[in-house]
Amino acid sequence: MEKTKDLADLSSLSERKRRDSFGMFDGYDSCSEDTSSSSSSDESEEEVAPLPSSLPIIKNNGQVYTYPDGKSGMATCEMCGMVGVRDAFYSKTKRFCSVSCSRSYSSNSKKASILARLQGKPPTKKAKVLQKKPLVAKLAAYAQYKATLKNQSVNKAPVTVEGFSWGNYITSNNTAAAPVTCFRHAPMGNCWGDIAEGVRVEVPNTDSNLPTKVFWISGIVKLAGFNALLRYEGFENDSSLDFWCNICGPDVHPVGWCATSGKPLVPPQTIQHKYTNWKAFLVKRLTGAKTLPPDFSQKVSESMQYPFKPSMRVEVVDKTHLCRTRVAVVDSVIGGRLRLVYEESEDKTDDFWCHMYSPLIHPIGWSRSIGHRFKRTDILKKQESNYDAPSHLFTKVKDIEQGSEWFKEGMKLEAIDPLNLSAICVATIRKVLADGYLMIGIDGSEAADGSDWFCYHASSPSIFPVGFCEINKIELTPPRGYTKLPFKWFDYLRETGSIAAPVKLFNKEVPNHGFRVGMKLEAVDLMEPRLVCVATVTRIIHRLLRIHFDGWEDEYDQWVDCESSDLYPVGWCQLTGYQLQPPAPQSNKDSQSNISKQKKKSKSQPYKGHKKKSFQKMLDLMQTTPL
Repeated sequence: MEKTKDLADLSSLSERKRRDSFGMFDGYDSCSEDTSSSSSSDESEEEVAPLPSSLPIIKNNGQVYTYPDGKSGMATCEMCGMVGVRDAFYSKTKRFCSVSCSRSYSSNSKKASILARLQGKPPTKKAKVLQKKPLVAKLAAYAQYKATLKNQSVNKAPVTVEGFSWGNYITSNNTAAAPVTCFRHAPMGNCWGDIAEGVRVEVPNTDSNLPTKVFWISGIVKLAGFNALLRYEGFENDSSLDFWCNICGPDVHPVGWCATSGKPLVPPQTIQHKYTNWKAFLVKRLTGAKTLPPDFSQKVSESMQYPFKPSMRVEVVDKTHLCRTRVAVVDSVIGGRLRLVYEESEDKTDDFWCHMYSPLIHPIGWSRSIGHRFKRTDILKKQESNYDAPSHLFTKVKDIEQGSEWFKEGMKLEAIDPLNLSAICVATIRKVLADGYLMIGIDGSEAADGSDWFCYHASSPSIFPVGFCEINKIELTPPRGYTKLPFKWFDYLRETGSIAAPVKLFNKEVPNHGFRVGMKLEAVDLMEPRLVCVATVTRIIHRLLRIHFDGWEDEYDQWVDCESSDLYPVGWCQLTGYQLQPPAPQSNKDSQSNISKQKKKSKSQPYKGHKKKSFQKMLDLMQTTPL
């Protein structure tokens, strides 16, 4: 009976020791058992609502996180130079971070080690050998983390736009942003998990007067794409020090990172007086809460590795003649977006921007294989350093079984005009290519030589059956010069002797995309595809989204598919280092409005349809906005 009691006491002591040491230096009793054991048991009775189980649960056992008492101040090990919270240090005098450092200090290596530290060199060999394994493991983990950050810095060059802040913009307009899970092609789009409000993270403590960089726990108050509004633990309902940051940034860590990396957790100076036992407070607040996965930064880094490399050759649409493709060379890759330079461009100024998943790029030989027009490149212009991009890197189109009833030349349909993306127009199939591809022309606006035909796949979400706009209350753009208004498909088909493409041939899949009207995002201006702008979803028709560019007139809106690789979460530009175009200033908006009013007043003749905006004109227009 006595033996059983001793074992129970030993087990209880071991459990308290693990809990009280909080894992800063495993095996050393660095916290007072009297204060921690009583306070934590009394204050941890409050129930914590369970959060999604896919994120790590913070446990009150010292194995996941460390929270030394911030009131005790900072200390520097006199042997190895380790900086940490004083309460976590060894011995009554708190002069050393571990037993090994205390012993080494008295050894013959003392003078050499101190001299090495003062010179910025690592500890002596003897000091390293005497250190306990847990500390070595933590230092190694921190070194590995720093290496990861260094690798990420190649891709992560935060870009700030003068005068614009997504956080302030979201807060002042009281709007929501589309969640990261809506963008499968974006970094972390497939592994974002249950990151939501209430998740806890470790971030730098900016409310501190200590000379070294210290950290504290924050909770997510609001999510806006990659950006999160954070509040330091202990501020309760006080939002005075709330701040926005990018969750995928290098200064955001899962709870427990400080313990692994030997970094100090110190409460903000503003609230330091609120509690006498911060350790017990954190135990109560964090037990059962959720944090980021321990390998979160690694996942971010992996999701930002792109298979396309500079010097790869591809076939891409010719921006001056949409009916054909040309060879282009990958010049640079930013966040998965490719700057392609047409191979014939000697000064490398004739370029085209698109995402690596864009349907506008193809492997070399694609045009010939399906019968698409192709502009040949002078073989003398080809550089030996360039090589063809492997075919497996390109997005595969949906396999379609072409039965006896298939698209035929002359059939009518409705299509998004690639030269005026705010309009869905009356269109005609001009040529049927191989592998399900179609050449389409906009009625009333076609060139005699077909140079403005464009290629869509049969499964494209940018083509619709006759009557789609009428059913969904979308304005259909009739052929230019057509005077019998309002436009009626029945009359038009009879007048032109045409038939409508069968409804069953069109893509009817509507994914559960998650977009809602009013959500903010970052979107490519497809009329000038090197620009990524602040935008809003203003309308949703099945899988079709109406994208409005904030600060600009509605006539610049664009219809885009919900799975388009030209849409990104809020914070994507900052994460990838791409330049974000802020909303147009009010002065620009007023001038736009005046121009629009003048156009409306001057209209005295029948409606002739929207005029197309050529890529070259838009290019000239935007020359004043460099990337």
